[in-house]
Amino acid sequence: MKKALVLGATGGMGYSIVKELAQRGVKVVAFARTEEKLKKMFGAEPNVIIQPGDAFQLKQLESAANGIDIIFQAINLPYADWKQNLIPLNEKVIRTARNFSARIAVVDNIYAYGRSNGKKISETTPKSPNTRKGKLRLEMENLYKQSGVPYVIAHFPDFYGPYAENGQLNYLLRDITVNKKARFIGKQGVLREHIYTPDGARAIVELALREEAYGECWNIPAYDVISGEEIIQIAREMTGYKKQVGIVTRNMLRFLGLFDKQMREFAEMQYLAEEPVVLDGRKYEERIGPVPRTAYVEGLRKTIDSYRK
Repeated sequence: MKKALVLGATGGMGYSIVKELAQRGVKVVAFARTEEKLKKMFGAEPNVIIQPGDAFQLKQLESAANGIDIIFQAINLPYADWKQNLIPLNEKVIRTARNFSARIAVVDNIYAYGRSNGKKISETTPKSPNTRKGKLRLEMENLYKQSGVPYVIAHFPDFYGPYAENGQLNYLLRDITVNKKARFIGKQGVLREHIYTPDGARAIVELALREEAYGECWNIPAYDVISGEEIIQIAREMTGYKKQVGIVTRNMLRFLGLFDKQMREFAEMQYLAEEPVVLDGRKYEERIGPVPRTAYVEGLRKTIDSYRK
């Protein structure tokens, strides 16, 4: 891989993918809507080419893709836009890759797996989505599988890390860091996975470099499961935060959804806060190598530090 295009470069995973590629000496085109954010994040990176644009505009996508070897699809659309835009967006990404004989590495979530069966979820677990968004993610996955374009699809748990502003933990940590009233989404005692975005970036970049990884889905687990109570305690010790942390319940999200379309969509996925899907990473470990795993104490510290700059 000599040159890569990262779509959604200012999002949490997109940012980390750009940084990982640049550190490996790969020339990277960082593509996102806002030039100001791109310059803030990557202006000092010698291996990064900043290219603002709209991924829904095919000509702008093709301009960014000229001369690249692989497209990292890390765009994270707002939930409320999924029904209308998720499939058309990825059709444009596929068309662009086909036109330039490029490969695609897709950042995906766990929604298509549906409800947990009480065991760790492997790549051979049948996908049985129980939500509208899960069904859309499965439709998106099948789009890539039927495209004829070389692809890898990486399934990740919830993100946290620098610039992962849509992550549930970032929602909590941002307010704790600035000593605001903070809220945890879901039950604090439930053990769940949260992947540190630089770990996820290392994993998907490694997959993209491996010929044998293409044409398959890959599960990328987090460091381990952890409860909300443990996360809050770690954050308190790091920041000196003394305020009570509130709880955002599913019913609260439904109520907020009466006034906010994004909150209404968010409520649908809150079964994951009660019945967590935990990923099995044995396939990656057996065929690629150790799954990148940053301990929560270190990952949370670096995320908190990103809000102190």
